[in-house]
Amino acid sequence: MRGEHAGYACGAALGFLGDLIAADPRRGHPVAAFGRAAAAVERRLWRDHRGYGAAHAVLCAGGAAAGAALLVRAVRGTAPSPSPLRGSAGVALTAATVWAVLGGTSLGREAQAVGGALAAGDLEVARERLPHLCGRDPQALDGPQMARAVVESVAENTSDAVVGALVWGALGGVPGLVAFRAVNTLDAMVGHKSARYRRFGWAAARLDDLAGWPGSRLTAALTVLAGPGRRAALRAWRADGGAHPSPNAGPVEASFAGALGVRLGGTLAYGGRVEHRPVLNGGARPVAVSDIERAVRLSRRVSVGALVATVGARVGFGALRAAFGAGRATGARGAAARAGAGRGVGVGAGLGRGAGWV
Repeated sequence: MRGEHAGYACGAALGFLGDLIAADPRRGHPVAAFGRAAAAVERRLWRDHRGYGAAHAVLCAGGAAAGAALLVRAVRGTAPSPSPLRGSAGVALTAATVWAVLGGTSLGREAQAVGGALAAGDLEVARERLPHLCGRDPQALDGPQMARAVVESVAENTSDAVVGALVWGALGGVPGLVAFRAVNTLDAMVGHKSARYRRFGWAAARLDDLAGWPGSRLTAALTVLAGPGRRAALRAWRADGGAHPSPNAGPVEASFAGALGVRLGGTLAYGGRVEHRPVLNGGARPVAVSDIERAVRLSRRVSVGALVATVGARVGFGALRAAFGAGRATGARGAAARAGAGRGVGVGAGLGRGAGWV
């Protein structure tokens, strides 16, 4: 058990480093392949009905998780348990999966690209790049509104693209990583309130809310610890986190707003409609272009903290479980020894009494 958890720790660290170095490829990304497969299933299953949407979510996310579990089992079967080959293959599989599901480096690069265009005064380039981060209508946004959209997207996607995946990896290993990314991808594809997906995407959206809950709370907590304004981040999280229409984006965006000392939320254009969202950290100043780089740096610190926290929790739990198992085994052996000694004494006493009777 200790070797298994240590192997996950090594694989997670290597995968995290791989994302820092290589980021997401433009072509051939595994998540993109899953998206194409999910779209193909959708074309066959789509009905304006929640039941069909639930079947789509279970089939796609469950199929991805089951495939990952089978892959893990195949890797474990490549060599006997004590063989270094088995351990190396498990580390490599974990590293590749962590690299595939994380998107922190690409998130930062896209945010910086929009920020650079805004700093140069090139709003058209900024509008071209903004859809890489979020689904808002860039033509309806001016410079400050795009800067705010970027900071909000960095905050929310720090949870979705990094922290949430690491949490589920610590809980479920490779299948947990794959399942979380599958659920999150499905929500991005069908989990919005358009005419086509209001019913069909309901299950994917609710499943994503459940899967994202622990990661969003850990993201908010790490933002409080890693941000430049700890008290303000905690105060904004407590005061405004529950006001957001998303149960998971609210705590994250509110804590980022407090940590950075800016005001988030308000009116936005999304999916062809205008939404009036609650203001987060309302007493602060509006977002400036320079805050984009600050948000990216905060996102990186939170991501590193999430890696340390989740890997540490998994290794620590494994050590406690191993120690508890060893303690139970020692106790069982001691009880057996005492029972054997008792039987030995009884037999000896009987023989002695028998000898006396003779």
